[in-house]
Amino acid sequence: MRATKLLAKLTVYFAVIGIAVFAAIKIWPAVLNWLPIGGVEQLISNPTKNPLQASEAVRAAHVNNLGQSLFWLAVALVSSLLLSLPVSWVYMGIRNDDEYDQSLINTIIVLPMVVTGIVIIVQNSLALAFSLAGIAGAVRFRNSLKSSGDALFILLAVAIGLSAGIGAVELAALVTIAFTYTFVGLWMTEYGERAGMKRFLSDYNPDNHPEAVAVATVVVETGDTKPAS
Repeated sequence: MRATKLLAKLTVYFAVIGIAVFAAIKIWPAVLNWLPIGGVEQLISNPTKNPLQASEAVRAAHVNNLGQSLFWLAVALVSSLLLSLPVSWVYMGIRNDDEYDQSLINTIIVLPMVVTGIVIIVQNSLALAFSLAGIAGAVRFRNSLKSSGDALFILLAVAIGLSAGIGAVELAALVTIAFTYTFVGLWMTEYGERAGMKRFLSDYNPDNHPEAVAVATVVVETGDTKPAS
């Protein structure tokens, strides 16, 4: 039931967002020129040949004033937030209780917006990029990830922020959808699981949960239909 609810929640969430975006574009067609989308087409069809030169994908050619710039930035940040929420739901649903990390959930939600802002700042300045690298190197991060699986959630959060920052929200959406459904599928099929192994995912089958096994053992041995307290 828990997996079914999670899949239904993800499906409804993505469907509602898709319908809302489609309806907004149909009602206000001109707003399409001010949205942070289309970056994927630019990256694939017209990549920059100079590694020190910013790609055309990060430039919004139709944004010509402060109001449109703020709108573009607001949509990019809100898109990062909306796409990070289902990722956090997947983590909360599938992670085992022993190494559950609330700080990682907060990071998954906030990190894409931070990365979006950083990309917009440094996209056209190599000097700013090196300055940012120096600042980041001076900051000491003491929180270590408990599993390589947690790193995948962080990498996805960074990918969402990068995509939104270069004006490719459609790429962030597709990657998020693929990631969430793939992780839920791995959880439901218990792919790669072996007895006695260290678990990253929570137990999908509640009948295999240690508490359930203990209750079943008590019932069999005592003949009592009520679980032991």
